[in-house]
Amino acid sequence: MHSRAALFAVLMGTVLCLVPLTRAQDESASPKEQPTPKQDTNGAAKTSATQRQATAYHLDFSLNELEDGKKLNTRRYAMNLTDADSDGGQDLKIGTRVPVQSENGKFEYLDIGTTIRARFIHWTTPVIVNVNADISNFASPDDATRTGHPLLRQMRIGASTALVLNKPMIIGSVDEHDSKREYQLELTVTKLQ
Repeated sequence: MHSRAALFAVLMGTVLCLVPLTRAQDESASPKEQPTPKQDTNGAAKTSATQRQATAYHLDFSLNELEDGKKLNTRRYAMNLTDADSDGGQDLKIGTRVPVQSENGKFEYLDIGTTIRARFIHWTTPVIVNVNADISNFASPDDATRTGHPLLRQMRIGASTALVLNKPMIIGSVDEHDSKREYQLELTVTKLQ
């Protein structure tokens, strides 16, 4: 009789020890619910202290043209971006749409110029800034006269790097394939809020 009682006590002790463990596993396995915004008497959403506030940044881009280490030219671009825009990011685009005849009477348009796309990846520590730049322009007139069609030069720089505030950082650089020129994309980020 004592052995049955002892066995029963051991089994009950084991069950009682396992119940808190299974509850802890269930709570850690289920995704945490996000707090919903509370509404005021007019039905407008209030921001709770647990909701993350978006942070606004100013991004200054410099496209530097160098030859033999000397800076020849700089083009500047700027945009404001919040870390809440991380899904799609923002585009900055400047250029010309050039018609090109693909078939008799049919035209396609090429975008010639500069396009810069930036976004933040804020769920990492540190915050990552992702930048993609496409730069295109017409090749020299000599190249166009040889082929009878306009030739285009293109550069693409894409990189992700840790966000550093108030200091210029080189996102990427490319060398021109037929000269000693180098192009650098530089970024300086400042916090607006």
